[in-house]
Amino acid sequence: MAKLKHVLVISFPAQGHVIPLLKLSHCIADYGVKVTFVNAEFIHAQVMAANPGLDNESHRIKFVAIPDGLISYEERKDPIKMLDSMSRVMPGHLQELIEKVKKQSNGIEDEQISFLIADLMVGWALEVAERMGIQRATFCPPSVSSLVLALHIPKLIEGGVIDNNGFVLKNDLIRISKDLRSYKSSDLVWSCPEDPATQKAIFKCLSSAAHYSKLSNLVLCNSFHELEASAFSAIPGALAIGPLIASAQLFQCRGSLRKEDSTCLNWLDQHPALSVIYVAFGSTTVFGPEQFYEMAHGLEQATQPFLWVIRPDITDGAVSEFLDGFLQRVRNYGKVVQWAPQEEVLAHPSVACFFTHCGWNSTLEGLSNGVPLLCRPYFTDQFLNKSLICDVWKVGLGVDSDENGLITRHEVREKVSAVLGSDEIRANCLRVKEMARKSISEGGSSLKNLQSFIELVKA
Repeated sequence: MAKLKHVLVISFPAQGHVIPLLKLSHCIADYGVKVTFVNAEFIHAQVMAANPGLDNESHRIKFVAIPDGLISYEERKDPIKMLDSMSRVMPGHLQELIEKVKKQSNGIEDEQISFLIADLMVGWALEVAERMGIQRATFCPPSVSSLVLALHIPKLIEGGVIDNNGFVLKNDLIRISKDLRSYKSSDLVWSCPEDPATQKAIFKCLSSAAHYSKLSNLVLCNSFHELEASAFSAIPGALAIGPLIASAQLFQCRGSLRKEDSTCLNWLDQHPALSVIYVAFGSTTVFGPEQFYEMAHGLEQATQPFLWVIRPDITDGAVSEFLDGFLQRVRNYGKVVQWAPQEEVLAHPSVACFFTHCGWNSTLEGLSNGVPLLCRPYFTDQFLNKSLICDVWKVGLGVDSDENGLITRHEVREKVSAVLGSDEIRANCLRVKEMARKSISEGGSSLKNLQSFIELVKA
């Protein structure tokens, strides 16, 4: 009989990274493996505050926090300062944690950390594991197509496609290999059009992916082979274990950084099948007031029932007075919440389409539920995801900016109508949904890969 093993999982401190790694941790724990889930202190505090009792409910998962070296929220808003501090401060604390676990184990081998899984964005954790003789794997939160671009950064610089800060020098199509579709220059996964400083910080972090990927033999990917076959073929050691979605037994797998408003589920119950537009732009998208007004007017004029997630920090200017009047006008067919239980929303039969920022978790959740996507990316890999959604899988449409860079109310209204009226998009969504479900069902490609990985961990 295989011994109980102890895996340490460490995440990058952001919603889109914590959630899939926590789901993976639950999957590992379900196979009888003990898991220690490590977060930076400030994110750990947010997760625990938004999910009371989480540490008591997760029997085999222990939640642990380590310092990131920063003190204030303002410091953490500076991506360069945050990434630099994390890479300097956290490796030492991680090593101390692993040594503390070993000391507390009183020589019992099964209690000691025997395997480490590190988010791609905290690759320095793999160096800690290597120094301590611990087996390790990398976890890739975005698409495999995104990972291909990150791993090829050195060659893109060498070929004069981008400069040393990731800015485009040539607007040509980017060819990685003959077996992969060409990337557009706008697909670069470190792209932050509205914030060059953030782009430089993210590019610097992703530039180290090629180095860190050599420190582990496995890259665990939250995707499935049937969705990104050519991208998987370009990365030796990439293992498809996704989509990491909340199956029936995982709907209680909580870990959001914000408190979810479940009243929207009762609201959805009151609407017919395929009638509601679900609108959510993730945890980081920020609109200027004018763009926010246009989005709101577009949804209002579509006269279709909608559920809109509006975070308190979703705009960079005051919109409360406008929002009060808007909510009054749409009270008969619109509902607004600050945060929603997204997977349960997307699984609800009343949802007809998903107006999204195209974050990879949101993309997978939409695809896995067969929901057509309306795309408005904000930054980084979201632009590439939009290209995949619209041009490759053909499961959605993008909203386009006018000559002033504004997505108008007319554009929103027209694209909502187009995506809802497309039989082709609906058929493609159902086809991809079936592929996704098969991949994580008994005998499916991703489930078999996950089980093989668990056997490796327990060996």
